[in-house]
Amino acid sequence: MRHRKAGIKINRTTSHRQAMFRNMVTSLFKYDRIRTTDVKAKELRRWADRIITLAKRGDLHARRLVLSIVREKDVVHKLFENAAKRFGDSQGGYTRIVKIGHRPGDSAPVSLVELVSVEPKPKKGKKKAKADKVEAPKAQKKQEAPAQPPAGEAEAAAAEAAQQAPAQEESVAPEQAPADESSAKKEE
Repeated sequence: MRHRKAGIKINRTTSHRQAMFRNMVTSLFKYDRIRTTDVKAKELRRWADRIITLAKRGDLHARRLVLSIVREKDVVHKLFENAAKRFGDSQGGYTRIVKIGHRPGDSAPVSLVELVSVEPKPKKGKKKAKADKVEAPKAQKKQEAPAQPPAGEAEAAAAEAAQQAPAQEESVAPEQAPADESSAKKEE
């Protein structure tokens, strides 16, 4: 009977299993996401959630407990610095497991394990500001809709375009003049 024996064996010795999950949880905190099999991902979630809970506590004893699992000091320092801001007041659910298919070699189901950042919820007063921002582009679209001129104004627009065309030709002509002068000097 396995009463009160949490965790999975995954056909490995205890030392191998613990070393593997220590490495995986270290990589998870270093890179914020890793790819592994579904079974390992579900077990890795337990390890990561426990470590993040200790990091949110933030005292020296918690830091030493985490250092006994994650052996890289810079990863632990980064975790303890950002844990309170990144994970906020949430009481769990720090990781997300996304199934991404099967591994080509042995067709094992593979998942992506990533850390989830908890963003502070916007206050009720800010919803009104968002509503104003949403309504403003709609008003602009209504103003832009009659952009095509009526039939009487189409002739006026064509006349303006005709007046601008000679002006563009004049701007090209002065640029050609210096080129003609330089060729004239070479001929002399």
